[in-house]
Amino acid sequence: MEMEFESRYEINRTAEFIISKSFTRIALQFPDELLKESTKVVRALKSKLKEMKNAESDREVRFFIMADTTYGSCCVDEVGALHIDSQCVVHYGQTCLSPTSVLPAFFVFGKASINVSSCVKHLLDYTSKSDKPVMILYGLEYAHVIPSIQQELGLSKTEKFSVANVLCSFITPSKDPRESMEHPRPSGDEVSLSSSSRSYRLGGLAWDLPEGSKIEDYLLFWIGSDNSAFANVVLTFNGCDVVRYDAEEDSLVTEFTQQRRILKRRYYLVEKAKDANIIGILVGTLGVAGYLHMIHHMQALISAAGKKSYILAMGRPNPAKLANFPECDVFIYISCAQTALLDSKEFMAPVITPFEANLAFSRGSEWTGAYLMHFQDVIINSSRSESEAENRSEEEPRFSFFQGGYVEDHNTNDEAENGEEDTGDTMALVQAAEKALQLRGKDHHNQLAKQTAAKSGPEYFLNRAYRGLELNSDNTSPEPFLVGRSGKASGYKHE
Repeated sequence: MEMEFESRYEINRTAEFIISKSFTRIALQFPDELLKESTKVVRALKSKLKEMKNAESDREVRFFIMADTTYGSCCVDEVGALHIDSQCVVHYGQTCLSPTSVLPAFFVFGKASINVSSCVKHLLDYTSKSDKPVMILYGLEYAHVIPSIQQELGLSKTEKFSVANVLCSFITPSKDPRESMEHPRPSGDEVSLSSSSRSYRLGGLAWDLPEGSKIEDYLLFWIGSDNSAFANVVLTFNGCDVVRYDAEEDSLVTEFTQQRRILKRRYYLVEKAKDANIIGILVGTLGVAGYLHMIHHMQALISAAGKKSYILAMGRPNPAKLANFPECDVFIYISCAQTALLDSKEFMAPVITPFEANLAFSRGSEWTGAYLMHFQDVIINSSRSESEAENRSEEEPRFSFFQGGYVEDHNTNDEAENGEEDTGDTMALVQAAEKALQLRGKDHHNQLAKQTAAKSGPEYFLNRAYRGLELNSDNTSPEPFLVGRSGKASGYKHE
């Protein structure tokens, strides 16, 4: 039993890592479901370190247990680790392997149980009906059985089957966040990808395709549960045939109508976001490298589209929190790929990803079927869209599917250049905007180009029916003192 525990939490490998790096202050990050075993892990690590240490390294090693980060258990909680002056973070459980900004991180994925023979049988039975090559992807908790699956398949490097590799189990922070905004820099267990092939990285996995091959030509065979990592696979490779093997149920899942419907829902939110004037940028991570650069990029994108943005940091968003900002027509959630999709009918306003924001606010951008989740890919795609839209007219109205007509987007940049945005005349400008000219048809009745709603927070406030307590500035004299009622509630003295 003890050997099984040490194997599941990789006590030996973790202790070797700590000694090799000479770390003395280590933060151990556990998700909520594993927190109950955190003290046992600490005792096992201390015992193993005593066995492995030599006389020269007699420095005391201190461990600090951290619970879930505010934003999601898959990301490394660098902020919490820095509060206790840790030298590194050991992360347990499901992870997105997003790059860190300051601290190195060591990952223990866990070892989920699986029937290897049954998995291989299901794989061979299903793929025998198809001539497509197969790319085997999996949740990181099943990485420990991949060599056994390869052995049973009898493959080393065949044309029929290809297996993705774990990108790394130890990452170091990047000095330049633009270098690896979503692709971590591995240390130790590195995966070498051929320079003559097309490389892919997603959810901690890395694989390459032969030159001339496309990912759409492959059948994707996923081993694992229906979680956020699998949802990313379905969305990112929406042009591929996907099959999922559920290890817990020991069955194949081939119907993904719900997942495919998500893609249509996301495109609907993009069209809805195009009509937004006030955008809230939600900070969904403080540890993923490049998150600040992405926030600044979103601000520039929104400003170039003539819209107003506000940065909001509130931890993990929920409908109750976002309801406190009714002036925001749409929210952009800046987070790692596995926590980026927030969609619920309870939200009063759409919550979209940076990639979807790029589609919504870059004039002339069209969805080609590709769906990007990583910061770096979104930046590159946005740069291409900006270069293509340079020659487009900014004054040209656009067609809104939701308003059923052409819409003129109000440009707030002109106000900012004239220094009018944050002055006392803002409310007067808002009132004047209500009388703005509108383009009409030949009969002077059918409106061709509509002015959109509130363009900023002050304008939204002006249009509200209730604005809070209003003080009469003309009459500043104090009200006379009034004597209240006295006695008991059952009978006051004057009754």
